[in-house]
Order: sequence, then structure tokens, then C-alpha cells
Amino acid sequence: MEPLKYKDLLISFTTEFTQLWNDKGTRAKQAVTFWRPSTSADHLTPFYSLGDVAVGDYQNINQHKIVAVVSEVDKDNGTALRMPDDFELVWKHSGPRVTTACSVWRPIAPNGYVAMGLVCGVGNDKPPRSTLRCIRADLVVESQADALIWNDKGSGALTSFSAWTVAPPLASPGEAVLAPGTFAGAGSYTKPRLQPTAYALRIALTLHYPALPPEPAHWRPGPESAPSAYELPWFTVKDAVLSPVEQLQSSPIYRLERTDRHALFASERNETDSSKIVNWQSPKGESYNYSLQLKTLTGIEISGEWAANTPASALNFSARLDSEFTHGSSTHGWGNMTIVEVIVYVPANQYVDAYITKSNYTLLRKDGSQSGPELGYFSEVKLHFHEPAEQVPAQTVEPEALPPAAETTLEVATHDVSDNTLVP
Repeated sequence: MEPLKYKDLLISFTTEFTQLWNDKGTRAKQAVTFWRPSTSADHLTPFYSLGDVAVGDYQNINQHKIVAVVSEVDKDNGTALRMPDDFELVWKHSGPRVTTACSVWRPIAPNGYVAMGLVCGVGNDKPPRSTLRCIRADLVVESQADALIWNDKGSGALTSFSAWTVAPPLASPGEAVLAPGTFAGAGSYTKPRLQPTAYALRIALTLHYPALPPEPAHWRPGPESAPSAYELPWFTVKDAVLSPVEQLQSSPIYRLERTDRHALFASERNETDSSKIVNWQSPKGESYNYSLQLKTLTGIEISGEWAANTPASALNFSARLDSEFTHGSSTHGWGNMTIVEVIVYVPANQYVDAYITKSNYTLLRKDGSQSGPELGYFSEVKLHFHEPAEQVPAQTVEPEALPPAAETTLEVATHDVSDNTLVP
């Protein structure tokens, strides 16, 4: 896959690991195995680990677990990554039950950089500085320890230790934040609480946003727009037919496409010398409630933030789409269809056409196949006033089927003649 890019940082993923140590024979109450991400594959040269991986069992994680690895956009003069200045000891397995020594170390990052995870030493030896890379602080966000992976209770070690997963914070609109798969740790059995206890990577969600379709003239329906689309990294999508590893390999990027079409639904000809008021009804909001189905099937929250809802082989993340793409700033949102009463003041000897914009959303895999249902959203009502000389013979336009009116509520919209728009 092509690496993800955030500023001058490249982010890729590995499914290959080298086992470092497990706690078999220590009589610890829980199981743990420590692994080191491998970047020996040709497409990962030169990428670097951000820290080791702790797993609460003895299973082989190769080709089953995924972690992030990083590189520089500028391989020669880049400043996104630096080796740690040193390491400080967090824990070592020393005591009467030691069969194979193990130690855990916290990297000490250079000024302006942060360490993303802990690493294991060979025996009690300090790891070499080249074991991992630290990341420049503007490329990450502060995070916190989340779920317990392992502690050494019962192991006979002379000091205490616990390892924890990392929970990213709430993502900003148009961005994803990703825990790389490393672990946080403490020399105690208590969850680390001093902030920050860990960090997550920042990833900008790529949005391709062409111009909206031209407005239709009178009763002639306008053309459909070219699709605007968000490119969503594989780890932000739960796929019913692909495992996370299969997603990484066959569909590393998903496209959430939006197409817009103006649909005219009403027209009034005032051929008198007096003004008049007309009333129309227009749908507003989501057509049907497929956004809930999309969230259930793919994990994607169309109007808000969504987080990891995938197997343990995947990564912890938070993601959010921009509100302009999702109509998120609309008064009536997703999962809520209303019928708006449109009250229009038509001046003497004027014609007016009313139309709405329908946005359709489709989630596509790399091969073009669809994942989850298609969504529809009716947004604002717009009016087009014109003189009788501009008249075009009216055509019969049948609106598309809408959800039953019984499922909606009635709302009155006012009209401002000066700008020829509705204010819902």
C-alpha cells in the first residue's frame, strides 16, 4: 500500500514480528508475550518501529496483528523522526523464578520529540538507540492508558509492572488519530494517570471536493455533480467480508463518495397584478434511516466521531468527517426526516420555481465494490424567481418516493424576498 502522509511523516503498517519474551514458567497470574515489529520487508525500507508490542497470550501474532511503522518524507534531511537520547529502566524480571531475564525500558526523547511506546531489553541490557524512533511533537496528540494487557502479579519479580493499551482522544473534523499498537507501562499495578501517559498519530483524512452541480433553470432538472469523496484508511472501516489484515492488503483505502443533484418539486405562476402567498411542503434531513445501518455494518458515524469497533488484530483510533461534507451543521440531521412547510411570497407578474438538493453517499472498496447501504439526505430548499418572458413550458416532474409522512414532523419555514432563499 501507499504510505499515509501527515505533513513530513509517512505512516505504513507491518504484520511481521519477532518474539522477544513471554512469561511462561514465572507463575504470573496472566499471560504475556512481548514482540518487536519487523520492517525487513522491501516496501518498508526505510521504516522504523515506534515501540514494542505486548499481547496478553502466547499465540503467534505474525500475519494476524497490525501495528504502525513510520518513515520520513525527506529521507536525507527530514526532521519528523529522531533516535532516543537514552532509555530509563521501568521494570526487570529479577527474582527466584527467573528462567529468562527480561527488562522494559522507556525511551528518553530529544527536546521537541516524544516516544510512542516502551521497548524490551535483551535480558537486563539497555536496548540500542536504533531500536526505535521518536516523533516530532506536532505530529502526534496526547493520549492515555486504556485497558490492562498484563501485570506481573505472581511472577516472583522483585518489582511491580503493568502494561496497558493506548486510547486516542476525540478526533477533530477531517482527521483521524491512531494509536500505533505500542503499549504504555508503569512500575506499579495502577493505571498511569499523569497526562500525557501516551501519544497517538495524527492523520488528515483526504477530501476531494469538486464544485456543486449547476442550479437548474425553471423545470429542467439539473445534472448530477461529480462525486466528492473522503479517502478513509482501512483501519477506520469495519468490513463485513474482509478481516483487518485482508483490508490492509486488498483495500487499504476506502472512498466515501457524495453526489449531489438538484430536484425541482414545485412552481408557481403569478400572472396577476397583485402579490400572492403559496404554500409547499418539502422533505428535509435523511431519507430513510440507513445511517444507523451504515454505522452498524461499517462502524462509520456519518455525523460525528467514531472509534475502533473491530477485532483485536486492528488498531485503536478515532475519526471524524467534516460537517460541510455531511450536512452536519444542518438543523435537522441524520436519522431525522421532517416535512417543512415552505411559505413563499410571490410578487405580481413573477414566476417562482422551488427545488431541493439531494445528496447520496456510497462507501466503496478499492475494487469499486460497495460496502454498507447507500445514504440519502435532503438539504436546503432554494427558490428561483423569474419574469414571464423567461417562461419555459412546464413539465410533469414526479418527486422520488419519500418515507411515510407519519414518520416526520411539520415545521414552518420563513422566506426572505430580498435574497430569494429560504431560512429553515
